[in-house]
Amino acid sequence: MNRMGYGWMAVILLAGMTARGVEFRKLSVDEYRDKMKGGWIGQIAGVCWGAPTEFKWNDAIIPSDKVPVWRPEMINDAFGQDDLYVEMTFLRTLEEYGLDVDIRQAGLDFANSEYALWCANAAGRKNLRRGIAPPDSSHPAFNACPNDIDYQIEADFAGLISPGMPNSVIRLGNLFGRLMNYGDGVYGGQFMGGMYAEAFFTQDREAIVRAGLACIPAESQYAEMVRDLLLWHREQPQDWQKCWQKCIEKYRKNPAYQKCSNGGIDVKINGAMVLLGFLYGEGDLDKTITIAMRGGFDSDCNPSSAAGPLFASIGFSRLPARFTEKLDLKRKFSFTAYSVPELMAVCEKLTRQILLQQGGKIETGDDGKEYFLIPSQAARPDALALSWEPGPIANSVFTPEEKAKLKFPINGPNPRGFDDPDPTRRVQKVLDHFYPGWVTGPNAPDMNPGYREEVVNETGVFLTHPPKKDEPAVLSRKVKLSEHPTLSFRVSNTTGDFRLLVKVDDVTILATDIGGKGDRNFRTFEINLAPWAGREVTIELLNQPTGWFCEAAQWSALKVE
Repeated sequence: MNRMGYGWMAVILLAGMTARGVEFRKLSVDEYRDKMKGGWIGQIAGVCWGAPTEFKWNDAIIPSDKVPVWRPEMINDAFGQDDLYVEMTFLRTLEEYGLDVDIRQAGLDFANSEYALWCANAAGRKNLRRGIAPPDSSHPAFNACPNDIDYQIEADFAGLISPGMPNSVIRLGNLFGRLMNYGDGVYGGQFMGGMYAEAFFTQDREAIVRAGLACIPAESQYAEMVRDLLLWHREQPQDWQKCWQKCIEKYRKNPAYQKCSNGGIDVKINGAMVLLGFLYGEGDLDKTITIAMRGGFDSDCNPSSAAGPLFASIGFSRLPARFTEKLDLKRKFSFTAYSVPELMAVCEKLTRQILLQQGGKIETGDDGKEYFLIPSQAARPDALALSWEPGPIANSVFTPEEKAKLKFPINGPNPRGFDDPDPTRRVQKVLDHFYPGWVTGPNAPDMNPGYREEVVNETGVFLTHPPKKDEPAVLSRKVKLSEHPTLSFRVSNTTGDFRLLVKVDDVTILATDIGGKGDRNFRTFEINLAPWAGREVTIELLNQPTGWFCEAAQWSALKVE
C-alpha cells in the first residue's frame, strides 16, 4: 500500500481488511464528482489563460508584464482547444466500445477524427490513415517525433476516471498514448494521469508528484527529470527562476537529453515547466498557472497540466468564482458529443466501470450517500522503452476490413520512400520527385525536413529548416521564363515562425513573416514575374530564421508558370 499522507478529511482509509487481504480507500461519490469537475476546470483555465503566450518565449522566461490578465469569460475559450477535445475522442471510444476496447479500434477512432493536429498527434494519425496500425503508428521507425508533448497534454482524462487507481492510468496510457507517442512521450502522460489519480486523496503536492512518478519506469529520462525537480525545489523552495535555469542547462542544452527531441515541443522540458508551476506555486491557483506559463515553450499546455491536478485536489465547489461563474454549460466542445454536464456524466460512468474492473466496490452509507471503495494498489509501471533505441516494430497493419472503415485513407507516396540520413539530401529527393528543377541548399536536421503527406489538411507538403541561426534554407531554380510568367506556392509554419524572402536574380521582391501568434494556416502566394518575361533567371525562396525555435517552412503547390 502507498503510505503517503492523505490529509483530506473526506477520505477514509478503512481500518479493516477484506477476506482477501485488500485495503480500500473510501471516497464519497459527491466528493468524487466535485474533484473530477475541479480537475477539468483546472486544465480548462490553464490552457485558456496561457493561450496568448504559446511558443512565443522559448529558452526565455516570460516577463511578468507580458502575462495575460485573467478574465472570467476566458473560461469559455476552451471549447475549441485541442488540449481538451482530443482526449474526449478517447473518452468516446471507451464509452462506445467499453473498457476492454482493442487498441486497433482506438486507432481507427483517432484516424477518423476531423480536427487539425500537429506534432506526434499528426504523425501518428497519418500513419493510422496510411494503414499502419497501433502500436506501430507511434514507433520511431515510422514517427519522427515520438517524444513530443502530445499524450502528456491529453492524459488528464485517464486520472480523472481512475481515482486512486494508478494501474488503470498506466493501462490507458498504453491504449491511447501509443497511438502517437513512444517512450518518454507515453511516460509524460502516465505521470500526469497518476498525479490526477492521487489528487482525489490529498493536497500534498509532493505526494501527488510522487504518485505520478510511481507510474513510470524509474530509469527513464522523464522520471529523472521529475526527481530533479523535486530535489531542486527542496534545495531552493523560494526561487523558481533558479530552478528554471537548471532545467534549461540540463534538459535543453545537454545533448544527452535531446535524443529524439523536437525542439521546444519535447515532453521533458515541458514536463519540467509543469512541475515548476505545480511545486513552486505553493498551492495558490494563480501562482501555479502563471509560473508554469512563464516558463515558456508550450505555455498554454503547461499551465493546463499544472492546474488540473491542483484544482482536482481542491474541488470545484471550493474554487474561486472567477474560474467558474461564466462557464457555458450548454455549449459542446468542438468535434465532440460533450457539453460540460455530458462530460461529467461520461467520466462518472466510466469511473464506476473502472472501479469494478479494478476490484473495487460501490456502497451506500448510513447517511444514504454512495461511496466508492477503491482498492489500494501499488503502481506497476511498464518496462523501459527508449525512443532513440526502440524495440522491434510489431509489423502491425490494418486489415482490408479495417481499412474500409477509414474515413480519410492516405494512399499517396510512402514518406519513407524519401528517407535519407542527411536532411538536405532528403529534401532534394522530394524536390526531384515533385518539383524537378528546384534545388535546396543546406538544411539542419531539426524538425525532420522532408516529405509530409498532410499538414493541417494540406496534402503533399515538404519541410525545410535553416542550417544555422543566421543562415536561411534556400530553394532555388534557374528557369527560362515565358511571356506571362507567374510564381505560385503555398507555405506555412504551424508551430513557430520565419521570414519568407523571394528573390529573382538576387533582387528581393517579397519579404514577409510566416506563422507566429498561433497562425497555423497555409498562405497562398501568386507573384507576377512579368518584369523578367522571356529571360533566364534564378528564383530563390528563402526560409530565413528570425530566432532559433521551430523555424521550419512547410511548402506545397510550388509552380513557375
